Amino acid sequence: MEQSRMYRIAMKKEPEGGYTVTVPALPGCITYGENIDEAISMAEEAIELYIQELQSRGDEIPDDSNTLEYSIHLKSA
Repeated sequence: MEQSRMYRIAMKKEPEGGYTVTVPALPGCITYGENIDEAISMAEEAIELYIQELQSRGDEIPDDSNTLEYSIHLKSA
């Protein structure tokens, strides 16, 4: 039976174009896409491959199912 997991991704717009994507729950899981849709698709693929590698080694598979996230905007004085 397949287990459902949730992952946050962070997309950083690059000066030369495109987006670098990181997955905080999976250290070293980084990918890139030319646009937001491609970046998301590449992130899904990178996460799947990362999980497969963890499973092949018998390692625990972390996820973000118990993570709460907030953004705080501070104004400079």
